[in-house]
Amino acid sequence: MAFTEDQNQFREMVARFLQEKSQPTATRKLIETDTGYDPAVWQQMCGEVGLAGTHIPEAYGGFGFGPIELGIAAEEMGRYLYTGPFFASAVMAAYALRHLADGESKEELLPGIASGETIATLALDNLDSPERVGQQIGVSDNKLNGTAALVVDGGNATCLVVIASNESGLGLYALEPETEGVSIDAVDGLDPTRRLSRITFANASARQIGNVSTEGLATTWDYLCAALAHEMVGGAQHLLDSTIEYTKMRYQFGRPIGSFQGLKHRCADLLMEVEWAKAATHHAARCLAAGEGEDYLPSMVKAMASDTYMRAAKEAIQMRGGIGFTWEEDTQLWFKRAKSSEVFLGTPSYHRERMMTLIDNEEAAA
Repeated sequence: MAFTEDQNQFREMVARFLQEKSQPTATRKLIETDTGYDPAVWQQMCGEVGLAGTHIPEAYGGFGFGPIELGIAAEEMGRYLYTGPFFASAVMAAYALRHLADGESKEELLPGIASGETIATLALDNLDSPERVGQQIGVSDNKLNGTAALVVDGGNATCLVVIASNESGLGLYALEPETEGVSIDAVDGLDPTRRLSRITFANASARQIGNVSTEGLATTWDYLCAALAHEMVGGAQHLLDSTIEYTKMRYQFGRPIGSFQGLKHRCADLLMEVEWAKAATHHAARCLAAGEGEDYLPSMVKAMASDTYMRAAKEAIQMRGGIGFTWEEDTQLWFKRAKSSEVFLGTPSYHRERMMTLIDNEEAAA
């Protein structure tokens, strides 16, 4: 996909910022802290650079761009392995509010997310598929009960956005983490750069801010998957670039290992796979922005990006002779992000099945 001059300049700006603020040395320090991110960098990212409001409409305090520009930001964050609550707040919670909340709640909550003053997160009781959301968290008389086993940046959130089952189906609810009956416990995950929490609700008072239809939840899931795919292809691109550089500087038998035909072929194959995944992901973002295109595209690119990211991570480790698995080598940080992202919001096999179901439905309706 050809980007406009403004979009290319936006990418350069985001890359410069993250190159300065999200180096592996800083990431290693941050993952040892309680929050896992630098609040000063977060405020600078949201206040000065304005990334959290990229895709939020101007009426709600954002810049009014769309999935393409958000994808650019997510791609660069994947490339530089940004560790803050951007995906939880600006992507997951913001998209849920945009697609599922009522107008009054959007006016109340989205401006704070766009400015970075509010760190929101979307608490789902299932991160595998939209069809299974709402089975573990229910609400009666505006009292939430149940557990969301894995919530991204739940411990850092100042606003919880929850999808729960009610008498009429599913509803969207909002509450503060300090609300009585809310228990938030940190969860140790494979990927230390993406913080996870377990949130339990025991008669926690919440206010309903929207109704959730099956179609609305599926659409929200599509937008989340497209953004995650951008993050993953950005990470895959970093692994490809760093691996090629390593093969140029690592000598064996008096010559760089990148000169060996076997490794050349592996790098070339990986390059083609990364470019295919990037092209498909960019196309999916353009279709979402235009409100057209095939319904199955978000699932297709989530599956493609997951496979490509894992392939890039495995090749990066193998071409380094195994040292990529060691704590001292930065490659293991991207490997862990790749593995966790592979199953986040649905495994590749789930999304292929979902894609084929959507194709069958389109053919049946034609």
